[in-house]
Amino acid sequence: MTVFAEGRCACGDVRYRLLDAPIVTHCCHCRWCQRESGSAFALNTVIETDRVEVAQGAPEHVMTPSQSGRGQEIVRCPACKVALWSHYGGAGDKAAFVRVGTLDNPDLCPPDVHIFTESKQPWVLLPDNAEVFAQFYRGPDVPRLYGEDGAARWGALRGR
Repeated sequence: MTVFAEGRCACGDVRYRLLDAPIVTHCCHCRWCQRESGSAFALNTVIETDRVEVAQGAPEHVMTPSQSGRGQEIVRCPACKVALWSHYGGAGDKAAFVRVGTLDNPDLCPPDVHIFTESKQPWVLLPDNAEVFAQFYRGPDVPRLYGEDGAARWGALRGR
């Protein structure tokens, strides 16, 4: 595997690498992500956890509540507390939802899909050609959104 991207927390104590291109990048506009991020949306790129390599430091894993009720494990820098990635229900710890803003070059991961747009901030304008879902997309949308390779990788994570 080659290094697709590198990232770090704000203080630089924790550095990581993505050892492959991500499967998909979500721009989530749900109110929970707005609250958690303190912003209008959260931008997470999804990759297999075994393709995320900690290059420096020892991040801490913090269980936090989530809107689904299943909770999420957030991987944070123990010094500056910046969230680097999360593990959500569904794929559990097999998939890492990496915070795009922590990448050294966040331009590598523009959103593939905007989700939970029914609660997006009204001043956020989405491109005309954007993939947009009022809530979350369904299984039949996965091949189009993820591409064939991404859909196969996601299916493998989910045991399909």
